[in-house]
Amino acid sequence: MSLYKTLAWPLLRHMDAERAHRLSLDLLQHLPLPPAPQPDPILRCHVAGIELPSPVGLAAGFDKNAEVPDAMLRLGFGFVEIGGVTPRAQPGNPKPRVFRLEADRAVINRMGFNNAGLDAAVARLAARPRRADGKTNGIIGANLGANKDSADRPGDYALGYAALAPLVDFCVVNVSSPNTPGLRNLQGREELSSLLDRLAPLRAARPKPLFVKIAPDLAEADLDDIAELALAHKLDGLIATNTTIARPSSLQSPHKAETGGLSGAPLFEPSTAVLRQLYARLGGRIALIGVGGIASGAQAYAKIRAGANAVQLYSALVYEGPGLARRIATELAALLKQDGFKSVSDAVGVAAR
Repeated sequence: MSLYKTLAWPLLRHMDAERAHRLSLDLLQHLPLPPAPQPDPILRCHVAGIELPSPVGLAAGFDKNAEVPDAMLRLGFGFVEIGGVTPRAQPGNPKPRVFRLEADRAVINRMGFNNAGLDAAVARLAARPRRADGKTNGIIGANLGANKDSADRPGDYALGYAALAPLVDFCVVNVSSPNTPGLRNLQGREELSSLLDRLAPLRAARPKPLFVKIAPDLAEADLDDIAELALAHKLDGLIATNTTIARPSSLQSPHKAETGGLSGAPLFEPSTAVLRQLYARLGGRIALIGVGGIASGAQAYAKIRAGANAVQLYSALVYEGPGLARRIATELAALLKQDGFKSVSDAVGVAAR
């Protein structure tokens, strides 16, 4: 991480943000990364029936097209979520569409589900290296999206689930991106219930843990509805949260007024508040994954204490570099031991009880 901050970051910060991200993906595809060392055993946990070596995961958005999931596992992530993937390839919104807010340790993006489509993701996931027993190494999930011009968005999620569920360990219904017009309407009670009904026969035929990723900008009544629907439709979990359309008055960077979803440090408190509210409503009956503003083991620990069974990060990689997952895992293990916990699960929700 010191090399990243002294050598790489001074160069990357002067490069267009999206171009720098593309360069990172290209390097990760070609660098001979060694396998990640085994995390501290205290970090091993079960989330929605999935055994994770560490609860520190990579959020969707970094690897939209399943180009580098195994490389990210080798960097120390306990699990990786690829996507969002839409049925048909689409270019996303006009550039520029990613902005670093360096003074705020934040990012604003309005990518718009740019990706190469289902066929490309399926081909790459199917080609992942396999062991002698035919299984792949590491836990991979797929973030499912809908095409901007789709006349049947629930149908898009059904197509995504049918194609990707056989190739991944879990699926995520992303109805909370602020960068596809009207998409967040699918978080409404009737709309989300209809969408989950559409997925029900597919889940019965090809069971895989299913999560729904929600926005941080929901009203309390919306959270009530989502919690009720999650239980009624037997969801395996919720991911809290996606990026926010809010703009805190504390923002200092020149790009603070750009349109899009805000992520990074300013999202930590509001996303953790949503997580805490969901835990109060659900009480551990389904899994919760905490996302938003995590850049340290202490922040990952705070999410877990607020009710998260696991956590994910992305934006902090921009500022902290590729060693971040291992550092957070090491710090988190030390904090758990310091407080006398024997496992991650022992600490889940202790601050909300």
